[in-house]
Amino acid sequence: MTTSAPSWTAGYVSELDYTHGYYREMSPLNLELAMLSRLQAHSVKRPLRYLELGFGQGLSLNIHAAACEGEFWGTDFNPTQAANARELAAASGADLKVFDLSFAELRDRADLPEFDIIVLHGIWSWISDENRRVIVDLARNRLAVGGLFYMSYNTTPGWSPAMPLRHLMSLHLNLATGEATGLGSRIDAAVDFAEQVVDSNALYFRANPAVAERLKGIKGHNRNYLAHEFFNADWHPMPFSEAADLLAQAKLSFAASSNLVSHIDTLHLTPQQQQLLASIAHPVLRESVRDYCENQQFRRDVFVKGPRGLSPQRQLEILQSHRFVLQVSEGDVALKLNGPAGEAHLQAEVYRPMLAVLAERGHAPKSAAEMLAHPLMKKVTPAQLAQALFVLTGLGNVSAAQDEVQVAAVRTRTQALNRHLVDKAVFSNEIGFLASPVTGAGVPVGRIQQLFLRAIRRGRTTPQEWALDIWPLMEAQNQRLMRDGKPIASAAENIAELASMGQDFAQKRLPILDALGVIERAGSASTVSPDLSIAAA
Repeated sequence: MTTSAPSWTAGYVSELDYTHGYYREMSPLNLELAMLSRLQAHSVKRPLRYLELGFGQGLSLNIHAAACEGEFWGTDFNPTQAANARELAAASGADLKVFDLSFAELRDRADLPEFDIIVLHGIWSWISDENRRVIVDLARNRLAVGGLFYMSYNTTPGWSPAMPLRHLMSLHLNLATGEATGLGSRIDAAVDFAEQVVDSNALYFRANPAVAERLKGIKGHNRNYLAHEFFNADWHPMPFSEAADLLAQAKLSFAASSNLVSHIDTLHLTPQQQQLLASIAHPVLRESVRDYCENQQFRRDVFVKGPRGLSPQRQLEILQSHRFVLQVSEGDVALKLNGPAGEAHLQAEVYRPMLAVLAERGHAPKSAAEMLAHPLMKKVTPAQLAQALFVLTGLGNVSAAQDEVQVAAVRTRTQALNRHLVDKAVFSNEIGFLASPVTGAGVPVGRIQQLFLRAIRRGRTTPQEWALDIWPLMEAQNQRLMRDGKPIASAAENIAELASMGQDFAQKRLPILDALGVIERAGSASTVSPDLSIAAA
């Protein structure tokens, strides 16, 4: 990005680390379910071989390596991020090989095996054409026939109006600020400068008011995120058709979106748009038109090497053996959904009995066949159950689950990784996920919830004891809980608030975290962290 940048960065931001994000769309079970939902076959088996390119801090890679059987590989050019990923791998003991190699260096390794799954999150948009060609080479030569290739990327037309805004901010960062101020300060200056241009009544922003609104959202983002999203030397939102053409050189064909929510057409498309898309035979043209209908700006695509369709009957047959777990409280699942195209109402006669069945036996995982055989489900057809499972999985209420043998095989590793992550929560709120051996994926668990789990591991048995275990850690770091946007002042009030939160956690979240295998004692697996933040006193 600047002439003094180290040559190994190839123009990619290295001064500020990437965020510690987790992306469930890359989990093996989610990828396989996305394929099944779109009547697409694949050849992924267990144990699998899995490669992540440009893994950032390596949280997704490590959670998947710990929670799934197989051999995992990953590379990220940034040695600091690779070191963080290796630390997590050492904690879990997973079969994970972590490198700080460029994509070309990885491609040229003689010991690189053939992979069942290759994934990359966002990287495609922020690298050079040369590096995209290397990725295509990797997929062509190292992805197994029938294997899956996943990538998420910025796309047009959704990004088109804002591309000049990114150019303006990048121009200011490179031409109008000094390097000595540090990248974070230079980003702040670039954003402020763009705001000045908006306030000058510039005709571009008057003609594109949504871009000015986007700038307001940008100001609130974490600077580490903005550095990687907007300020790399290479930044190329790509239309779907162009991405599909490049990956066709690796014999890859588009199969599905890994974002199962996007499969709910009534949420995203008007009846007229659905009719229009149904009339388009070519899949690339159809997906491209869909992007225009939705003004899509970020795609999560699954490609397959060797596409093979499934009949609806075969889809239902395969689904029978798949297990699912309810990862929220039954009563928290809303049957009315809101989307860009309006409301969608889920059929209560299908969803309510299914949710009741999934909630039985403490949210124990259940196969689709087991659900269909339940007396509460006698009026639900296999096709209705399949659609409901795909919808609720896309919404995050339900997750696909591994079989009991797989769960037992990975439980020790996920417990070890989770211990390490929970111990890191003593000093940091950067990582908000733990690993589930049941789902083979990550589960959102915020910092305070993680500290509750740490207190449980330390033998504390009541919410009051959890609060007394946590408060000294916070006090030593000059931290307070927040209430109504303000820090809580006294120690007694902080402890009381922690105990209240602990009581809520024990009742609503702990049983679910237990069902997901996230904690070591009779616990519970959860979805979202409590609505609270930490502030310096």
